[in-house]
Amino acid sequence: MLKSDFNFELPPELIAQAPLENRTDSRLLVLEANKALKDQGFQDLPSLLRAGDLLVLNDTRVIPARLYGAKATGGRIELLLERVLDSHTALVHLRASKSPKPGARLLLDGGYGGEVIERRDAFFVLRFDEASPVMSVLEAVGHIPLPPYIGRADTASDRERYQTVFSATPGAVAAPTAGLHFDQEMLDRLEREGIDRVTVTLHVGSGTFLPVRAENLDDHQMHSELCQVSSAAVARIQETKARGGRVIAIGTTAVRALESAALSGQLEAYEGETDIFIQPGFSFRVVDALLTNFHLPESTLLALVSAFGGYSEVMAAYQHAIREKYRFFSYGDAMFLTCKESSE
Repeated sequence: MLKSDFNFELPPELIAQAPLENRTDSRLLVLEANKALKDQGFQDLPSLLRAGDLLVLNDTRVIPARLYGAKATGGRIELLLERVLDSHTALVHLRASKSPKPGARLLLDGGYGGEVIERRDAFFVLRFDEASPVMSVLEAVGHIPLPPYIGRADTASDRERYQTVFSATPGAVAAPTAGLHFDQEMLDRLEREGIDRVTVTLHVGSGTFLPVRAENLDDHQMHSELCQVSSAAVARIQETKARGGRVIAIGTTAVRALESAALSGQLEAYEGETDIFIQPGFSFRVVDALLTNFHLPESTLLALVSAFGGYSEVMAAYQHAIREKYRFFSYGDAMFLTCKESSE
């Protein structure tokens, strides 16, 4: 398919700039296979599930990955950490008037510093000073890396709200946003109603916001992200399937983790990199239903959702969401979809 197949006009005022006061107050657009669209609220989610279903949550935790500072020559810089390589070394995006060369000294806010070791494609390898481990610097002076379509600086409240209540494994530079709608009360309610949950980990990288540059989607190279699907999670999923329950992925990142672990033809424990690109024509082996936010035009995430719910159905649902003034993107509203191919 073509990138332009996933284009749509989105009024800027529908891009959510801040979260709602209560996580579960979001709206929920329901697209179940072979059924009419339904406008509901996220608090109606339990009515769409049934005892024996299994929620799969991405437990990655967003780190305060944006740093500010200056080159030794005085020019201001902005860093966005992509991945921690070891206790003192990180892979970073670096924005400066002129790219630094290997050996260049960087002076970060708070009196911290580091040295550029090498360049790796679009990234730089930065070695932090011996007295300043990467995570200590981030916790001290790092900023929550809000997405580029949120036109404001991060605030103290974003440290909690741009984070799922079940986050546990630090490493993401963007939130798995479908999970932002849950509070502990909703998780407890679902558990009481016989809906179980299990976690996987996919550390969302900054590449999730990169535009698709190739017009033919087959020519697009996905960014690589670290993911883990444990043997315990695999066993729980297999048990769910065996008793007729459904696997409900909470977010596209959970889909990518699960389907990466099943690329051999069957679901297996997996730990490592994934650059899976899911677009229409993909055969889903694990996921039966999906909770997700509304995604950017011409994005790989919209392609994934279209593969899952059906291209024409999803694009029509987006037009409906625009007409009904749903809130879009990270702090916006949600969709619940069932897999179209499993109903055919």
